[in-house]
Amino acid sequence: MWSNIFSRLNLIRFGIAIISVIAIVITLPRTDHQSFSYELNQPWKYPLLTADFDIPILRDSVSARAMRDSIDKVFIPFVKRNDDIKKENIDKFTQLLSHNANPQQTQSLLKLMNKVYDNGLLDSRVYAGLEARNDKRLRLVVNENDKKTVVSIDASDMLSPAKAYAMIDSIYHSHSNAEGHLNSDIQKAINLCLNANIVIDSLTDYKYRSQEYLNVTGAMGIIKKGQRIVDRGEIINRQIFTNLNTYQEMMVSRQSETNHTYFIIGQAMYIILIISILYIFLSLYRSRFFGNIRKMSFLMSFTTLFILFAILMCEYFTNGIYLIPFAAVPVIILVFFDSRTAIFSLLTTVLISALVATYQFQFIFMEFVVGLAATFSLRQLSRRSQLLRTAVLSFISYVATYFTICLITEGNLSQFSLKMIGTFAINSVILSFAYILILVIEKLFGFTSTVTLVELSDINNKLLQRLATEAPGTFQHSIQVSTLASEAARAIGANSTMVRTGALYHDIGKMTSPIFFTENQHGVTPHAGLDPETSAHKIISHVTEGVNLASKAKLPEVIKEFIREHHGRGLAKYFYTTAVNENPDKVIDKSKFQYPGPNPQSKETAILMMADAVEAASRSLKDYTPASIDNLVDRIIDSQIQDGLLKEAPISMRDIETVKRTFKTRLSTIYHSRVAYPEMKKNTATAEELKKNSTLASPLADKQIEENSDSSDSSENNN
Repeated sequence: MWSNIFSRLNLIRFGIAIISVIAIVITLPRTDHQSFSYELNQPWKYPLLTADFDIPILRDSVSARAMRDSIDKVFIPFVKRNDDIKKENIDKFTQLLSHNANPQQTQSLLKLMNKVYDNGLLDSRVYAGLEARNDKRLRLVVNENDKKTVVSIDASDMLSPAKAYAMIDSIYHSHSNAEGHLNSDIQKAINLCLNANIVIDSLTDYKYRSQEYLNVTGAMGIIKKGQRIVDRGEIINRQIFTNLNTYQEMMVSRQSETNHTYFIIGQAMYIILIISILYIFLSLYRSRFFGNIRKMSFLMSFTTLFILFAILMCEYFTNGIYLIPFAAVPVIILVFFDSRTAIFSLLTTVLISALVATYQFQFIFMEFVVGLAATFSLRQLSRRSQLLRTAVLSFISYVATYFTICLITEGNLSQFSLKMIGTFAINSVILSFAYILILVIEKLFGFTSTVTLVELSDINNKLLQRLATEAPGTFQHSIQVSTLASEAARAIGANSTMVRTGALYHDIGKMTSPIFFTENQHGVTPHAGLDPETSAHKIISHVTEGVNLASKAKLPEVIKEFIREHHGRGLAKYFYTTAVNENPDKVIDKSKFQYPGPNPQSKETAILMMADAVEAASRSLKDYTPASIDNLVDRIIDSQIQDGLLKEAPISMRDIETVKRTFKTRLSTIYHSRVAYPEMKKNTATAEELKKNSTLASPLADKQIEENSDSSDSSENNN
């Protein structure tokens, strides 16, 4: 028991499920509250929102910026004075002048430099701010008796380095009778030695300015718990927009203060429960899918990627989750699986995606209705044009469910939005391109869609044309088998398109040696000169030859399954019986007369096996009465059951009985009794002779001629 539970197959299956759960949980947003999408100056599209806790009412960004600007205009900056700058620059200036100026120039320039530094040489940015304000004061923090005191200083006489240079140049020349202009070396020396000794005190300035800003950033009031934040349809002005942002930020902040472990565990358990339901359904009712790792890998990876895409679209786009064509999930899965699996997959995808939907009930209702409508409109995809019809029906379903939701939530159509209708239209257009995704999946996972099967069933296909030319009898046999098998498949709910296509190709291996098969012979049989074992080998080899031809023609794997399984592990009974009869004292090795198999593994290949044997045997009947046809069908199929050829196929005895009835009805129609035409007892030449020899015919003679002529025409028509 335990070895079965922990078998490699189960480990792979559950490994796929665990990977899906982890990927979804990681992608889900870390929030345990509703997330909203809203825009400034747009109406609030959700119902009444009330506060879950007390929320401070902060100023909106525009008002806050205006208040900060007004504070900056009147705020007196804090600066600090560095007297060491003066000493360093005066000493440097004196040294430079000793080489470039005479004593008189040096004395005059040093006097001006000392005056500039004594008044205060401001940083350029501080000076520009001072010029922009009417108040020419600055503040300075000084130490008095080991205590810091803020003092205000007059900065009206303070200059920036550029202004100080211009002033020195102007004053020097207005009082100088010398050269008229300072030479370039002295100019460079002045520029080099004019460095600000009063600069902004960044820390102190930021501290006091932030205190002033508290009047801006502080709360103007409080929205109490339970009070309204915004109601549906209300235009989101700047203040409401700020309140909503505050609410969202505080919600995130409150969550960051708590432990998210339980919330994440809850999300994981929710996802695990839903995926478990899907797994239980597949294991109980779709074991052929559940046991196929390739199909399980596709099913889980497809639904998981779809969910991840929905989560990301919801996070980054307004109403982005409604741009996702969830109806594509059942449509695509229906193509490769069946309707019930498609519906369960839709349910799984929608329920998990609802974790990020703003209003889960409306989302689930809408997407499930639309998905079911798409599924019901597309019982079997055989033409690309069918997807257009499905897209139109999906759009109609979206509009109808949206209309219904508006009436339920509002009692009117005040919130009916044409923008949402446009979103649904885009969704439906994307759905109509699902055909491209189907082709990609076929290539990636090696699946075969119904569309591909329909294309392969065209008798103008190159391989079928070759079969018709090289083995015409086998071609006709294949067509008859495809008709029988597809009708039986419809009767028991199997894939009739797959059966029909598989039946057309099941005997292509006979093309290599068509003359060895009865339907292609014309009175002469090559088996006459061969021993039973060699003849059996020639007959049996058409299976392996057929698989080789299918591989060269790149036919899908599902078609190869029909070729391999249409005889199963059965015997070439005619030649085996002949060998036994010819060698009564010898033990005949059955394996040399046995087809390679395997036995049919699906309903469809089982139907083909029955149809193939019945159609071939029906050609040997001498009398096509209902009783003889019934006996033939029962004998052939019962023999296959007794030989154990159908025991591995998921087909019930009830289905087999239905298949039998279908075969009997169809064969009776094909080989119906024909009406026996009566023999002509009267000489038809009489009328012609009478007409030729009579020149003057009486009215009675004319009537006789007409009756004979009518009788002759009637006989010819009947023949």
